[in-house]
Amino acid sequence: MAEKTGDKRKSDGKDKSRRRYRPDGTPVWGQKSMDGPGVWVTCVRNKERSTVGELYDLFESLSNELWPEESAVDSAQAGDSDVDADDSESLEAQIAKEVAAMKRPRKEQRFANSDTGSPCVVFISCKPPVDPVKLVIKHVENVIQTGVTRTRFTQRLTPISASCVANIPEIKSLCTRLLKPVLEQDPEKSYKYKIELRIRNHNTVDKMALIEELAKCVPEKHTVDLKNAELFILVEIFKSVCGISIVKDYYKLQKFNVQEIANAKNGQAESGDAGDTGRV
Repeated sequence: MAEKTGDKRKSDGKDKSRRRYRPDGTPVWGQKSMDGPGVWVTCVRNKERSTVGELYDLFESLSNELWPEESAVDSAQAGDSDVDADDSESLEAQIAKEVAAMKRPRKEQRFANSDTGSPCVVFISCKPPVDPVKLVIKHVENVIQTGVTRTRFTQRLTPISASCVANIPEIKSLCTRLLKPVLEQDPEKSYKYKIELRIRNHNTVDKMALIEELAKCVPEKHTVDLKNAELFILVEIFKSVCGISIVKDYYKLQKFNVQEIANAKNGQAESGDAGDTGRV
């Protein structure tokens, strides 16, 4: 009898997990294997590991500039004051402080590599307060101004504000949620927009069918313009995961391809040594 009760509880739990909903009432379909937000990056073949290393350095530098860690400064100042007070404290008190410092949790890393298992593709996930769109745009603008990429193997960067399972209901739900705050920034404006969809290692969702469904997520006063778009819905499908971001000036920023931007800036568009372009 107990076994039957246990089986029932297990099945009930399984059924409930299939009927999950978000706070806004939209259903959750499936589970994703790679979390956003983050940045998809294409790179030179066989240089994926090196690309991850150079991106860690680059992203940390940019994020320190965009989102200064005030808490780190405060803790450093507190540490200095502790040092000044050590002279008047007993040995036991100093040891107690050192032990407490050792037990403090380590600072959470803002960036983490997610193994894609595919050549020429890297995904770096980002944690708050990092905004992948602002991060990538800041770097691209720097490259446009200086012609220096600060990387050797990185090619195109595609920011992802959030991700979901790669099926049409989930993708539409995510697109609607990401579009809303962007369009609300200027409610009276009618945008010309374009959906930029890239699919890799995935053959379940039909490209044209998805584009048609995504267009339904955009209010009717905004119009599709394939040549002079102001707003771009970037959609990246990789295996079973879909990532989306909403950006402006995507074409003006040369689709975030920092290697091509640096080549053009430095007059090296025909250079055959693309792997070393833009290195500091």
